[in-house]
Amino acid sequence: MSRVVKQCSLLVFLMLVVLLVSVLALKKVTAISHPAHNANCAACHLAGSSTVAANAHQLLSSQERICGACHEDALRLSHATGFTPNRVLPDEYPLDWKGDVTCSTCHDIHASEPGLLRGAKRGRDLCLSCHEQRFFDSMPDAGASIMNTGHLDASTNKQAVGVDAFSIQCLGCHSSRADGAPAVGIDPQGLVRHADGAVNHPIGVNYDAASRYGGYRSRMHLSNAILLPDGRVGCISCHQGYTQEHGKLVMSSRGSGLCFECHDL
Repeated sequence: MSRVVKQCSLLVFLMLVVLLVSVLALKKVTAISHPAHNANCAACHLAGSSTVAANAHQLLSSQERICGACHEDALRLSHATGFTPNRVLPDEYPLDWKGDVTCSTCHDIHASEPGLLRGAKRGRDLCLSCHEQRFFDSMPDAGASIMNTGHLDASTNKQAVGVDAFSIQCLGCHSSRADGAPAVGIDPQGLVRHADGAVNHPIGVNYDAASRYGGYRSRMHLSNAILLPDGRVGCISCHQGYTQEHGKLVMSSRGSGLCFECHDL
């Protein structure tokens, strides 16, 4: 091969590399401003104070891990992230450099307020930007319980005594039978009662305090699937909020397996 042909081949190769990088850059989640929450670039970005648009996608870890450092249990109480969608999403909801849905697919981390949602759509319209209606039609409540927000919200109902804020949010829908299922109520003793006669269970109980009386496994030996908001037993200790099978148990109840995860009988 002549020297001229080799040089031409090298030039074509370099042009293809530049084109590929350019295409990938279009898919990156890019910053439009500095973070509104006073965190310096080095808290998230590999380049630290030298972060620019071209290298902003190079993070110290996954977005889920970085966001989860401040937003406790966000990954387990929110819309799923860290996966490649099986359809093309609208341009206003960008994927990361790997092609994955991340926290910043829906949130503009560098907006005028921390975590501001992208675009103008909210609630049902936002969900239907990516999901087809049939995805929600398969749920008992047609998705009504998860279309209001992409996260279970612990910022409200902080004044509630005994019962955690997540359970208050759950009961806000389920106690009024908004999901079409039998209503769920809570009596003055903190016992959750399912109208269909399903298992009734106390919530609002401090797990560590109860375990000191015996009959319970140590908290450190519980599965990571068992969540104890504010150290208390709540709805999300047994149920998953964000899954296509809304309210699915955090683990199988076969052979009372879920019960024995906490109860040492």
